[in-house]
Amino acid sequence: MSIGSDVYYTHKDGAYVAADEGDFLPFSWFEVVSKVLLQVVLNIPSFVKDFIHAYIWAPKKSISGCVALVSGGGNGFGRALCLSFAQEGCKVAVADIDEKGAIRTASEIRKLGMQAVAFYVDVSDLKSVRQLRKEVELKLGYVDILVNNAGLLVDAKISDGADEDVRRIIDVNLTSHYWMIREFKPAMIKRNSGHIVGISSILGFYGTFRTNSYCATKFGVRGMMESLNEELYFNGQDEKLFATCVYPSLIATRKDLMKTAKDMGILMETMYPEQAASIVVKGILQNKREIILGSFLVRLVIKLYVFLPIRLRHITTSCIIGDASRSSRLTNGVE
Repeated sequence: MSIGSDVYYTHKDGAYVAADEGDFLPFSWFEVVSKVLLQVVLNIPSFVKDFIHAYIWAPKKSISGCVALVSGGGNGFGRALCLSFAQEGCKVAVADIDEKGAIRTASEIRKLGMQAVAFYVDVSDLKSVRQLRKEVELKLGYVDILVNNAGLLVDAKISDGADEDVRRIIDVNLTSHYWMIREFKPAMIKRNSGHIVGISSILGFYGTFRTNSYCATKFGVRGMMESLNEELYFNGQDEKLFATCVYPSLIATRKDLMKTAKDMGILMETMYPEQAASIVVKGILQNKREIILGSFLVRLVIKLYVFLPIRLRHITTSCIIGDASRSSRLTNGVE
């Protein structure tokens, strides 16, 4: 069944027809539960295998000789990812709107004896992304590992910023993932090999105040990558093509970011970019579907956060973020 008919992409006045009771889908809890139980029994060997790979031991694939493309690879976490891929024997395409930063990272990789090329790209611009694909394939070959890392972190409430600023955040942080995947995925499908990585955030699990546009885009990346994983599975492509979503917490990249975090009194585990990149690349080698960058306790809290009562969520966020006015409101019972 396809829902890609013209009615979803075009508008025609008066074309809307409301559904009635005769259009309802047949549903039976008994049928659903019985089908699920049957599939659970049939998949017990797969569950055992998944458990072993997740908690005991997982085979690692080799990516030596592969082409890895990292957007936002000129600085910070992206730079560390580029260097980690190079250490695994990859040819690295360093893509960034900061062309000087990309050139610097590529130079560092070449000093390690590995092949790397810097590319200018504005990931929010489809034409720029299309040009990037052509140049990378010409100079390095088909992309085997695509890492959508480029992003903008903005401290802003929903009414803050100019209209064009909000649009820029959404285009860079979310829309760009679509452009990059739509441009590079077809060649992966044709070659029946590839790995797509989307960098989300722990704020893709829960929203906080003052980061509205950022949270919205990171929730979007999370949903998009989960949907992509399901698409690969149901298309029978998940044995050769893989999708991984990464959820970083606080990574010590920009000096101004760390100063702001200190001034705000944020209480959060901090990672060096190299440490975070090493964990991500290791997860890619194991074809992990999800990578949360943090200790076991951090990962547990993130997973359980959605189940907390709303007041406990507010208290937890206030204590982590360190905003005095919010803490005061909660303590005084104003919330």
